Amino acid sequence: MSMDISSEEALRDTRSRTHTWGAPVRPTADILGMTGREILQAGIDGRFPSAPIMSTLGFRFVEVGDGLAVFETEHGEHLYNPMGSVHGGYLASVTDAALGSAVMSRLPAGSTYTTTQLGLHLIRPVFADTPPLRVTGTALHVGRTTATAEARVVGIEDGKLYAHGSTTCAVFSFAAG
Repeated sequence: MSMDISSEEALRDTRSRTHTWGAPVRPTADILGMTGREILQAGIDGRFPSAPIMSTLGFRFVEVGDGLAVFETEHGEHLYNPMGSVHGGYLASVTDAALGSAVMSRLPAGSTYTTTQLGLHLIRPVFADTPPLRVTGTALHVGRTTATAEARVVGIEDGKLYAHGSTTCAVFSFAAG
């Protein structure tokens, strides 16, 4: 049994996706004077544009607190891997965003972070018709030079755990340049 499809069939089944994004936030003196949580809240409130990765992959930042960051997914078949489910890299990306943002929410003005380690456990597959997922990151430790956080990816409607992960981040001063 051949799995080949004709070029004509492939063209009939072609889909497209368009997205837009605002220019990334640049580290001005005003921004360097804001805490991580203030910067993140400004993004949620629309005072700063969302990070371009969010519109590219389809997730949104919905809540920030002290050591807490919550994202919700807008996944679909455009994120499928060859096996017909949402690629694990998508969940890794949105989980990394929640983990890093949880750390950032605890950083003082003039500080930033970068992920140095990311671990993810994928529990169940995600499909285009899987209802939206909520990704909640929680900072566990935020020190002068390192930080750690954990996250859970849970179905908003079914309450099921889809993935969980953790991170280690390097923390450093953010010099304007």
